[in-house]
Amino acid sequence: MQITLNKAWGHFKTITRHRHMVIRHCAKAGILWQGLFHDLSKYTPVEFLTGARYYTDGTRSPNEGEREAYGYSKAWLHHKGRNRHHFEYWNDYNKKAGRVMPVPMPMRYVKELLCDRIAASKIYQGEKYTPEHPLSYYLRGNTHRFIAPETSELIISMLTLLAEEGENTMFQKLKQM
Repeated sequence: MQITLNKAWGHFKTITRHRHMVIRHCAKAGILWQGLFHDLSKYTPVEFLTGARYYTDGTRSPNEGEREAYGYSKAWLHHKGRNRHHFEYWNDYNKKAGRVMPVPMPMRYVKELLCDRIAASKIYQGEKYTPEHPLSYYLRGNTHRFIAPETSELIISMLTLLAEEGENTMFQKLKQM
């Protein structure tokens, strides 16, 4: 698949809109400084060029296209290994268990993860976005997710709060945590 100027520009606009929305959400959650550094790796060649190559219309992650083509996404492997707001980052070898296990995420990264998930839902869903969407998306993948149970429970409780009481209530609670 070839990179065109239109696809590169479309991808750039999508990731930048997403990033700016995450920054606004992080400010509401009390982690503005962290939000300012959110997803900067998406502008590196390994992630940006893949994003531009597999960009469709900004309603689907280009990493899915790379997975379909190669069976894995090099861009995603790069991204999740550098961005601590992804629960996939938080896996390490556990000597007691003798295998890799999920590690509970620090609160500041759970906050950023929530800001990221809500912004991604808004960007990908566009006008179809509802406050229930981030929770339903998260729950759909719950059966195969490799995440510390306490981290998952916290994410579910905050996304449930979003769905039931709205953004202002959820961000206010996040800010207090």
